[in-house]
Amino acid sequence: MSTTVYIPCDSAARSVGADEVALALLAEAELRGLDISMVRNGSRGMLWLEPLVEVDTVRGRIAYGPVSADDVAALLDGGMLDGAAHPRCHGVTDELPWLARQQRVTFSRVGVIDPLSPADYAAHGGLAGLRAALGMRPTQVVDAVTESGLRGRGGAGFPTGIKWKTVAEASDPTKFLCCNADEGDSGTFADRMLLEGDPFTLIEGMVIAAYAVGAVEGYVYVRSEYPDAIATLRRAVEIAYEEAWLGADVLGRGFPFDLEVRVGAGAYICGEETAMLDSLEGKRGMVRAKPPIPALQGLFGRPTVVNNVLSLATVPAVLAGGAEAYRELGVGRSRGTQVFQLAGNVAQGGIVESAFGLSLRDLVEGFGGGTATGRPVRAVQVGGPLGAYLPADRLDLHLDYEELAADGAMLGHGGVVVFDDTVDMGQQARFAMEFCAEESCGKCTPCRVGAVRGVEVIDAILHGSPDERGANVEILEDLCELMTDGSLCAMGGLTPNPVRSVLRHFGEDLGLTPVSAGAPS
Repeated sequence: MSTTVYIPCDSAARSVGADEVALALLAEAELRGLDISMVRNGSRGMLWLEPLVEVDTVRGRIAYGPVSADDVAALLDGGMLDGAAHPRCHGVTDELPWLARQQRVTFSRVGVIDPLSPADYAAHGGLAGLRAALGMRPTQVVDAVTESGLRGRGGAGFPTGIKWKTVAEASDPTKFLCCNADEGDSGTFADRMLLEGDPFTLIEGMVIAAYAVGAVEGYVYVRSEYPDAIATLRRAVEIAYEEAWLGADVLGRGFPFDLEVRVGAGAYICGEETAMLDSLEGKRGMVRAKPPIPALQGLFGRPTVVNNVLSLATVPAVLAGGAEAYRELGVGRSRGTQVFQLAGNVAQGGIVESAFGLSLRDLVEGFGGGTATGRPVRAVQVGGPLGAYLPADRLDLHLDYEELAADGAMLGHGGVVVFDDTVDMGQQARFAMEFCAEESCGKCTPCRVGAVRGVEVIDAILHGSPDERGANVEILEDLCELMTDGSLCAMGGLTPNPVRSVLRHFGEDLGLTPVSAGAPS
């Protein structure tokens, strides 16, 4: 009888030897005459255990990790194919505390299925959302997404249903749907993991969105630094056409929708929706002034839905389980779940999907196990390179849009980067301005000039005389205010967030006392 073994094909797992483990296991099985069936699945998100090998047994899937190619022979000798105990055995995968405590909705199939098996996808609940949607009127689909409370997971947190309703009600008969998969924030990798581990979920979500708003053509804009995700997604699109999940007659319901994968050129600014649209049109990615908004004049001047990967990939679950069931998760105006990405100096980095309302302490210390160095946590940056740095005394903040905003922080795309007490926060403040200067599209003066000037002023604070420091801090605060109020987009408008948080919480690293640093909002 054949034994099924799962080894991730996720980029993170491959980077630490998953391919070598797979080859070693196949070779050893052939040598021993063992009958195994290997599935290259996505990652379960426990990145400190990669490469993670799972074996299908009567008890369920048993996890072993991290496994190297050199470990394979000994694991087989010890009865790995029977789920036998071993120092690298962690027991039943689904019972591991890291996974058991999560509420996986968007990531429910990632790491569980063969990413490119339509049969596996359907067997694990795939297409249920699309079939439900196609049994409803488009307006009812929009209403369901609105009632679910689903908000954009790309960073802005704008209600998804309202955006869809605007496009659906636009008078122009030609409408487009664009998925922004240009995941460029440091410490974020959820889009990549979903594209590599469950691409059909995104495709299904995009078909539902297209049906709801009346679009017949869509694009997924993927960053060029994700070659594995691009290859997997493109193959998934080909399969979806073969299965009639895409094309002239989706599922035989008379609804047409075509989907194309486009690859960006590595510009961070193309994560901004209007710069992405310019890039899709074959232009240099430059931020557009608003209004008009993309929902009314987007791609090629037509009404366009622009959503993030996680937003669209959540839609099938909303339609399959019902708006009310999804809305029951979360707190306040932050409904459903968020996919948090733990990175930086953390013992157990990876993916944590949980209902909104989880505390930052539980995420960093509970799931993350504290710092990898064992030293105290000093700072946590939430929301990517434009997010605020929160000190250790803010770890009891809850991870939802409103509570973080009230404390001068933002949730962003859910990236959480941890730093121990050896970090130089003055240099982190400088990095924020330097990053903006490097990645700005250059269209607006506050961002283009402000970021360069910001680096100069922070250098003056760090290396100048104490007598000049106070005046330079005032200049820096004025510059932050100007960039926030005057920039065309979030690139320049949010760059002051990490700088202000350093001034507020870590002024000593800029040579300031708490009194002179102040507490800018």
